[in-house]
Amino acid sequence: MKLSKLVLLISIIAAFVPAYGQEFSNTSLVLQKIDIPANEFNRVLDDSTPIPFDTAHAGNWQINIENDLLYGNPKGSAIIRIYDANIADKFIEIGMGSPPDRKFWVTIDDPERGLIPATRLDKDGWYEDSKIIAAYSDSQGISVGNGKRIVVSNVILDNFVVGSYAVYGMNEPTDPPAINSGTFIIDIISGDVSQNPIHYYPYYVTGAVGAIIGVLLLVKKRS
Repeated sequence: MKLSKLVLLISIIAAFVPAYGQEFSNTSLVLQKIDIPANEFNRVLDDSTPIPFDTAHAGNWQINIENDLLYGNPKGSAIIRIYDANIADKFIEIGMGSPPDRKFWVTIDDPERGLIPATRLDKDGWYEDSKIIAAYSDSQGISVGNGKRIVVSNVILDNFVVGSYAVYGMNEPTDPPAINSGTFIIDIISGDVSQNPIHYYPYYVTGAVGAIIGVLLLVKKRS
């Protein structure tokens, strides 16, 4: 490529990138991070109490779960329920069993549709070095990845507004503690994705590439 063409190409990219990076910001995004103490899982479901998030998360949201717990009971689990803000008995349950099997399941309870066993993996269902990601939108429903692959894909769940969560891990009150120590962190993000520059990035790239090709062809014809 001639020097004049290279300079022209760099000029186009330089003009495009700053405008893209500076003019867009997504003020609708809501972020929250919660570190759940290990001993919170040493209880049965009946003893768990929903804890409200700082704010409700509606429309489009994503929850990342990082499970670095040290299990103390082969039958113990780390289970989190995400409750709808408007319907008390509407929830999404994500469960992670103890090593070495590392069972994994997702169950959805929707009063209009009943109990939905979205997935259950009895072996290698989750991984210590990977995050569980649950992503939802009103139009696409909910999908869940276990860090290696998508295990729940676009299950329709109308108007689910994240309002609170609860955790537990024991089947019976007389069971040994499910968890000895460790950390269990959830990150939740919600907002209007249409205000996010990344949402439009493929369109900008396509337009920029087309413009660059057009300019290069024009330069070639003239030369």
